[in-house]
Amino acid sequence: MQELIDDFLKQKRFAVVGSFRNEAKVAYKILIDLIKKGYEVFPVNPRMQEVGQRPCYKSISDIPGGVDVVDIVTPPGITEAILKECLQKGIKRVWLQPGAESEAVVSFCRENSIKVVYGVCVMLES
Repeated sequence: MQELIDDFLKQKRFAVVGSFRNEAKVAYKILIDLIKKGYEVFPVNPRMQEVGQRPCYKSISDIPGGVDVVDIVTPPGITEAILKECLQKGIKRVWLQPGAESEAVVSFCRENSIKVVYGVCVMLES
């Protein structure tokens, strides 16, 4: 898995999907951590218009120019819908934060040739 993690971290454009309403939320912390480390990061939440001074996108499809990696910080039921959108957009790298994964979502990734990292937090690896 380390080789896969290294590949993901070499990418430049990350979407982070989750709740950003509170700075204590994991999605918010991941967003800030990736920005500080020099990545181009796009928050995604259908109920928010901005996070801090950044535009927040309603869906992955709304991000101009696409992304290299989608980091998902949602419950598994919501994760499934996000993965279907990733598949539609041709996104081939998905990082499932602990709690976002399930056997079904990991299987979906593998069955659809989406590279998937799960069981580890991006903040611990990046």
